[in-house]
Amino acid sequence: NCFVPTSEIIAVEETELNKKQRNIGKWRKMAKPHAFTVYYVKKARNHHWRCSDVTFWCADEHLCNQWIQALKELLETQKSRPKQLLVYINPYGGKRQGKRIYEQKVAPLFSLASISTDVVITEHANHAKDNLFEVNINKYDGVVCVGGDGMFSEVMHGLIGRMQKDSGIDQNNPKAPLVQCNIRIGIIPAGSTDCICYSTVGISDPVTSALHIIVGDCQPLDVSSVHHNNTFLKYSVSLLGYGFYGDILKDSEKKRWMGPMRYDYSGFKTFLSHHYYEGTISFQPAKHTVGSPRDKDSCRTGCYICKKSEQQLAEQQKKCGLKYEEDEEGWKVIKGKFLAINAVNMSCACPRSPKGLSPAAHLADGSADLILVRKCSRFDFLRYLVRHTNQDDQFDFSFVDVYRVKSFQFTSKLSDDNESSVTDIGKKRFGQFCRDHPACCCNIPNSTWNCDGETLDSSAIEVRVHCQLMKLFARGIEENCKDEAACSQSSVQQLL
Repeated sequence: NCFVPTSEIIAVEETELNKKQRNIGKWRKMAKPHAFTVYYVKKARNHHWRCSDVTFWCADEHLCNQWIQALKELLETQKSRPKQLLVYINPYGGKRQGKRIYEQKVAPLFSLASISTDVVITEHANHAKDNLFEVNINKYDGVVCVGGDGMFSEVMHGLIGRMQKDSGIDQNNPKAPLVQCNIRIGIIPAGSTDCICYSTVGISDPVTSALHIIVGDCQPLDVSSVHHNNTFLKYSVSLLGYGFYGDILKDSEKKRWMGPMRYDYSGFKTFLSHHYYEGTISFQPAKHTVGSPRDKDSCRTGCYICKKSEQQLAEQQKKCGLKYEEDEEGWKVIKGKFLAINAVNMSCACPRSPKGLSPAAHLADGSADLILVRKCSRFDFLRYLVRHTNQDDQFDFSFVDVYRVKSFQFTSKLSDDNESSVTDIGKKRFGQFCRDHPACCCNIPNSTWNCDGETLDSSAIEVRVHCQLMKLFARGIEENCKDEAACSQSSVQQLL
């Protein structure tokens, strides 16, 4: 037997017994048996969740009704559970299965859990984002997006933008303190890439994600704001990549007709081109954080590092105000030639790279991991890329540096927009310079930034991490339980 906590019971319903069921075993002796069914979360291997059920039989109708009423009252005490959701479905993303996945796998579960939904099927780019500026957002307990990372980004921009607009915050001011979003976002994966779902739940599975929404899980998430010359560009929650990953995205956008295979083709083509980019990166170390990018403490459910880092950051801001970022903490400057510059707010794990770009990155510690891959040979760069797929330390190379930062700025040496004000800090402070490594390639002026799967027009950007700016219907990745399989096969009858 295993015990199922109240928080993981989905619903309780009275069960109609047919004639065949009444003739089973000892219930045959009952003149008129009564029954109720408990639906609950069944945990399987590899973070899979499923909806399972167990039926209880009783000869006394009054006793049966008492049990049903008691259990429903118990579920009513779970205040974090949503009752009304706004759902956006992208019918074109991935393999165009979003609408089918929602209707066949997710909607029945929401109905079982007595969750009301308003469903909007998006018709064009930014449909969901624009709609979130118009709807009465206060009537909903959460917003659900059905699609890939692009759909999530659209909903996120709409929600954050709506919150700042309602609070009178100017998003074009890179130093403006942003208002936190208390409305949670749920992700039903149905796209070409579902990195954010995989990194926050541990699997890209629609049913598992739907069950996390139903039980009302809540996972805070850091968000990075990206500006150019005091103009807001984008928000990012996973990857900001310049060089290698920016070039892949730029090339793959021309080959959307290939479907998900376009990333493999463009990745191989970009690797062979082996372009490097010269520029200056200035960053503020995240001194408030407890962990570091090189430690072995992965972000998991109830992460101690995220909680402690958030507390220390709040204490610093209370003591010094927002000015401490600029005045009290020194900036570091690095100039050089780079094959890739990556900033990640989470591990960016996916099925092909189970550990992600930065295995020890945390979801809600108010920092990002800045990874600098300096100019090197194709063979060395291949060794670095291969380590994303195995258990070896991917930062253990002389040409790779990683820093935990709370803000950074970049400008390309050969950029057309050198007049950008983001170079000012680099001019004022003493910096360290990376060594030149021989590489059999030629140089081209600029790459493009890959911001959560979307390209940015400006190469010169200013980035700031906002601690726990938004919340997801998730609980982080749970530790694997050795007894999980055995537990999943047992009954919840012991609970009752």
